[in-house]
Amino acid sequence: MISEKMTKALNVQLNKEFYSAYLYLGMSTWCADVGYNGSANWFMAQYEEERSHAIKVYNYMLDQGSKIELLTIEQPEIAYDSLLQCFEESLTHEQMMTHSFNELCDQAIKEKDHASYGFFQWFVQEQIEEEASVGEIIAKLKLVGDGNGIFMIDNQLADRKLEDTTGV
Repeated sequence: MISEKMTKALNVQLNKEFYSAYLYLGMSTWCADVGYNGSANWFMAQYEEERSHAIKVYNYMLDQGSKIELLTIEQPEIAYDSLLQCFEESLTHEQMMTHSFNELCDQAIKEKDHASYGFFQWFVQEQIEEEASVGEIIAKLKLVGDGNGIFMIDNQLADRKLEDTTGV
């Protein structure tokens, strides 16, 4: 059983995970609308991954006997000036999510909630991968600038497949 304070924090995190999915669905939509089909695929896989992260939090809360509250999901911005800006927004978002999980870890340590702390460690490691993946794409996009290389990168992003991250 986890504390009421941790339950509230997990409900907020659950909302952030669903927002993340919604944000990436919007990014996929923008990419598809402007013809970056490979990037649309990449962001759609990211959408599915974030949705699975939300379900992972949801299931943990159920296992802990926590009261789940489905908070309102904010509408994300889905208009970008370039593919680079889209990925830069993605990195900024992932950095915010990393900060959020670090704060949850700090709270778990303060409360001596070892179960939640252990649960959050999976996400902490996942965030390292998330930031690195997006950072690599940004570096490539900056390297090629606005030239034809952007289409090569977009084609590479079409290869991304959804991996099961739920652990079930």
